[in-house]
Amino acid sequence: MSACVPTRHNRTSRSSRPPRASGVKRPHSPPPPRGGRFRIAGADLSASITVFLLAVPMSLGLAVAMDAPLEAGLISAAIGGIVAGLLGGTPLQVSGPSAGLTVVTAELIQIYGWRTTCAITIGAGLLQILLGSLRAARGALAVSPAIVHGTLAGIGVAIALAQLHIVLGGSPQSSAVANALALPGQLDRVSPAAPLIGVLTIAVLVLWSRIPGRVGSGVRRIPAALAAVVTATAVAAIAAPGIARVDLPSWRSHALPEMPHGPALALATAVFTVMLVASLESLLAAVAVDKLSAAPTHSAPAPAPATPSGSPDSAGSTFSTGSPDSTLSAGSPGSTASPTPPARRADLDRELRAQGIANTLSGLVGGLAVSGGAVRSSANVRAGATGRASTVLHGVWVLLATGLLVTVLEWIPLAALAALVMTVGIQMVSFAHIRNVHKHREFLVYGATITGVILFGVLKGVTIGIAVAVAVALHRLARTRITVTDQGEQHLVVVRGQLTFLAVPRLSRALGQLPPGGDVVVELDGFFMDHAAYEAIQDWSTAQTAHGGRVVFTGRSGGQIAEPASAAHSCCRPWTPWRNHHCHDGPGRTPETDYGLSSHFINPSADAHPGADRINTSHDTPHSTPAPAPAPAPNPNPAPGTDPALHSPPDRAADPSSAAARRAGGNRLISGLSSFQRNTAPLVRDELARLAAEGQRPSQLFITCADSRLVTSMITASGPGDLFTVRNIGNLVPLPNAESGDDSVGAAIEYAVDVLKVESITVCGHSGCGAMQALLGARPDPEIPPTSLWRWLRHGLPSLERMASRHHAWARISGRLPTDALEQLCLTNVVQQLDHLRAHESVARRLAEGTLRLHGMYFHVGEAQAYLLTEGASSGLELDEVFDRVGPGDPSGPGELERTGV
Repeated sequence: MSACVPTRHNRTSRSSRPPRASGVKRPHSPPPPRGGRFRIAGADLSASITVFLLAVPMSLGLAVAMDAPLEAGLISAAIGGIVAGLLGGTPLQVSGPSAGLTVVTAELIQIYGWRTTCAITIGAGLLQILLGSLRAARGALAVSPAIVHGTLAGIGVAIALAQLHIVLGGSPQSSAVANALALPGQLDRVSPAAPLIGVLTIAVLVLWSRIPGRVGSGVRRIPAALAAVVTATAVAAIAAPGIARVDLPSWRSHALPEMPHGPALALATAVFTVMLVASLESLLAAVAVDKLSAAPTHSAPAPAPATPSGSPDSAGSTFSTGSPDSTLSAGSPGSTASPTPPARRADLDRELRAQGIANTLSGLVGGLAVSGGAVRSSANVRAGATGRASTVLHGVWVLLATGLLVTVLEWIPLAALAALVMTVGIQMVSFAHIRNVHKHREFLVYGATITGVILFGVLKGVTIGIAVAVAVALHRLARTRITVTDQGEQHLVVVRGQLTFLAVPRLSRALGQLPPGGDVVVELDGFFMDHAAYEAIQDWSTAQTAHGGRVVFTGRSGGQIAEPASAAHSCCRPWTPWRNHHCHDGPGRTPETDYGLSSHFINPSADAHPGADRINTSHDTPHSTPAPAPAPAPNPNPAPGTDPALHSPPDRAADPSSAAARRAGGNRLISGLSSFQRNTAPLVRDELARLAAEGQRPSQLFITCADSRLVTSMITASGPGDLFTVRNIGNLVPLPNAESGDDSVGAAIEYAVDVLKVESITVCGHSGCGAMQALLGARPDPEIPPTSLWRWLRHGLPSLERMASRHHAWARISGRLPTDALEQLCLTNVVQQLDHLRAHESVARRLAEGTLRLHGMYFHVGEAQAYLLTEGASSGLELDEVFDRVGPGDPSGPGELERTGV
C-alpha cells in the first residue's frame, strides 16, 4: 500500500484529558462541589408536592403488582427519595419502587417469602455499593441497547399480563406464560365492576394531557396518575362500594428481613438479578435525566416526550426506555419561562453507590427494592425542580403520608392501581425502540431478549440476548461477499464486509482466477482488515504487478486509496485536511479522538498552524464549553504610530486557554514537531524526498501578511513545492530604490521571477489587518525617533493616500462597498502593492514578455472566504477595482491559481 493510504492514530492517554481546572467538562463528570447548607427553593417545594402526588399511587400499585405488603411500597418510596436523593449523583432523579423489578420481586416472594426477599434486596444493595466503589457504573452502559430495551420490554409485557388479571377482578399467576394461558378462563368469570374501574382509570390517564383550552392548561398541573386514581376512587365509592380496595395492615404486623433460606447458588443468582435490573434502570434513567434537565423550560406544559430513561446512541441522542409518558408526567406549575441553569452531569458511580445504600436500608426496614424511576424523574424535571431538595422533600411527604393518610389510601380500588401499573408496563414496550433496533439491524437481538425474558425470566432472558448479540457480531465479522466482474480491458473485484482470516481462502481463490498481468480494480467496502488478509492481498498485488499488470485499490465511492509508491506524488487528494490542529498541545489539550481521516493529520507545510492559541475541544466536550475570558485592556502606552490591536489581538484575548498555552512556550514547539513526525511525516516523506532530489519549482510567488491567522497552504489547498511565499507586516511591496527601502522583499521577488521562473505573483491581503489599522490610527510624534515597526509601515502610506485620492475609484468587494474604512484600506492596499510590483525591473520585463501574471487577492478571515481582483484591475488596465467572491463550485481562477486551488 502506498503513501496515499492514510494512517489512523488514536493515542489518547491520561495526560491528554482536560484538567478539572480548565473548565472543560467530561461527559458524566461529577457535579461541582457546592458549599453552604441545604437550601430549599420555592420551585423545589412545589415540584416535590407534584412528585409526591404521583409517587403514592405508583408505589401502592407496584406493591400490589408484586404481591408485596402495601406499606413496603411506601417505605421504599420514602427511602428512595430521602437517601438516594441526598447521596445520589443525579440531583433531579427520583428513586422509588422499581417497575423493572416487578416480575423479579413477585417471583422471589412466591419462592422464598417476603422476609427472605428483603434479605435479597439487602444483598443487592451491598453489591451495588461495591460496584460503585470500583467505578464500574459506566460499564453497565456498554450493554447493547437492543438487549436493554428488549429486557425492559419483556418486563413490561409480563407486568401488563399480570395486572390485566387484577383489572378483570382476578389474581395473577406465577409467570407471564401462566398469565397468558389463564387469560381465557379469567374472561369467562369476569365481574363488571373491576373492569369498568380499570377502563376508567386508563381513559383518564390517556386523555388527561389532551384536555383542550384554558381548562386543560390548568388541570395539567395535576399529575395524570393522581387524577386517574382519584377519579376512579370517587366513582367506585358511589357505584361499586363492594369492590376490592387497598388494605394497609397495621405497622405492628410489618415483617422485617430474616436470614435467607434456600440453595446458595439460587440465592446468589437472585441477588445478582435484582442488582442488575435495578442498576441498569437507575443508570439509564440518570443519563436521560441529564438530557431532559438540559432542555429549556417552556411556559406552557406540553405532553412529555419519550420516557427519559435510556442510554446515549452513537449519534449522541438518547434511547428512551419507554414510549410517551405524558399520561403519567406533570407539567411545570409556573406560567412563565425560567432560565435554564447550566446542566450538571451525572456522577454515575456516586449514583450507583447511593442506590445501593437506599436498597440496603429499604431491605433492612422491610421495603421493596429501589431504583431510579423514569416517570417520577420526568415529572420532577417538568415541575421545575432545580436541585435535590425536591427529591428529598417528596420522600418526606411520602413518609408523613404513611402515618397520616392511611384511612384515605384505603379507599383506593385495587383495579385502579392495577390499571395504572398495567399502563406503565405497556409503555415499556416502545415502538420507537423497535424502529431503532430494526434500523440498526439489531431486531434479532431485541426479539430474542424480549422472548427470553417472557418465557424464562429476566436473568435468562438477558443471557439469551447477550448470546444472540455475540453470534450476530461474529456472523457479521465473518460474512464477506466477494464478486468478480469482467469489464473488458480490466476486472473489477468487489469485497463487501470485513476482511479477516476467515475470508482469506475465498479471497485468494477469487484473486487467483484473474489473468496474470491484467489490470484489476479492487473495491474494498469494509472498515477492518486483519494481518492475514492484508498479507494475502499484498502478495497477490506484488505478483500481479510483477507480471506487468496494474492494480488499483478503491473504496466504495470509487476514490483511490492505494497506488504504487513511485506514483505517490501524483495523488490528487489535498495534502492533509486541516482540522483539530492543536490536538497535540500540552496543558488543557483534548484527547485525540479518532473521528475519521481528517482528525489527526496536520498540514505538512510550514504554515500549517495558525498562531491563535485556541484549543479545539469540539470533538471531545459536546455538552460543555469553556466560558470566554474577558478581553484584556489594551496597552495604554502604545508605540508611536502603532495601534493597540497589534499588541493584543482580540481573538487571542477571548480564549481562556491562551495564557496556559503561552506558558507552555517551547513545549508546544516540541510537541508539535513530535506530532508531525508521528502523524504527517509518514504521509509526505516520499513527496519531500522527490522535491529534495529534483529541487523546488514553485509556480507562484505568494506575498501575504505575517498575521498568524492567515494559513496560506490551507486557503490555497497547496503543499510543499507549490508556493514561494513572502510574509511581512501588511503584505507590503516596497518600491525599488525608495528611501528606507527593503532589500529583503526585493531580493525575494527577483529570485522568484528570474531564478525560479514563477508564472504568477499574488498579493494577498486580509480582513482585520493590524498594520492597516495602525496606518489609520495615530501618526508618530516627529520629536520621537521612529520605531522599526513604523519605519516599515511607511511603505503603506501610498495605500492610505490612494484611498483618500479622488483620482482612484474605491475598491469594491463582490458588488458592494467595503463595510468600513479598515476594509477599504485593506482592499486598496492590495491594488497599490500590485502597482509597486510593476515598478520592479524583473517583474516589468516578464510582464512585457507575457510570461508573468499578477493577481490580487483578499481573504476574509471571519467568513473563511477568498476574493480575487478582477482581471483588468490586476493588469492595471481598468480603474474599476472589484474583488469577486470565489465560490465552492467556481473555476479555480486565472493562471497558475488553478494548480493551487484558489
